[in-house]
Amino acid sequence: MKLTEKLEQLKALFGEMERALIAYSGGVDSTLVAKIAYDVLGDRAMAVTAVSPSLLPEELEDAKIQAATIGISHQIVQTYEMENPNYTSNPVNRCYFCKSELHDTLKPLAIQFGYPYVVDGVNADDLHDYRPGIQAAKERGARSPLAEVGVSKLEVRQLSQHLGLPWWDKPAQPCLSSRFPYGEEITVAKLQRVGRSEIYLRKLGWENLRVRSEGDTARIELAPEKIKDFVLAVDLPSVVSAFQEFGFIYVTLDLEGYRSGKLNQVLHQNLKVTNQI
Repeated sequence: MKLTEKLEQLKALFGEMERALIAYSGGVDSTLVAKIAYDVLGDRAMAVTAVSPSLLPEELEDAKIQAATIGISHQIVQTYEMENPNYTSNPVNRCYFCKSELHDTLKPLAIQFGYPYVVDGVNADDLHDYRPGIQAAKERGARSPLAEVGVSKLEVRQLSQHLGLPWWDKPAQPCLSSRFPYGEEITVAKLQRVGRSEIYLRKLGWENLRVRSEGDTARIELAPEKIKDFVLAVDLPSVVSAFQEFGFIYVTLDLEGYRSGKLNQVLHQNLKVTNQI
């Protein structure tokens, strides 16, 4: 199916909804959904961003700016997944409890303001990865227009560029809790040190990165082609000193480089071992 045909299908889908509340993180996916919803529904669409310690302050500011640029009504709510030990203990299905908290917050809000639908930015590619949060959203009646129409992550960016959205190539920025290996407890202090470390590196001019946290060790992941440049261009002792001020003791550089969903590889390895037994 052509990209323009998928865009028309998305518009038709929102036309059938009549009113919709968008779970809006400010990422490329949910921002595209918010843009199309607003183009079709106008003031009958509302974007809602959930704020918690796992959201970078920079991402919240981006979400505000993008919503204002689109013109869509934008609300901010607080979520409290950090009060749930099922979340903070960081099990392999951590995202299930995060999305449960999100949609348990959004659904009553949608009912209160007369929105029959809550929609999110899940795309077709997400359905092929380990995303337990998708199940939590489905259980609460949320819809995923991009996935329903079969829009891939690449097509999300292509559609965003086609619609003139200046952030079409914005790097993916999942919640900060995704920086921790499964089983390591998540605390507000740990989230803050990861967030401050990533902001520090971005201010130095490095994008599309992650700072993974394993105990007292920070592991910096950059695009593979940027690793050599980073080592040559950055004052490494200054980086170490900054990270230690943020609360880490050890600072390392991942030689494989950044890869989305990297911490899920332990799940695939365990499954492979299980199948061999």
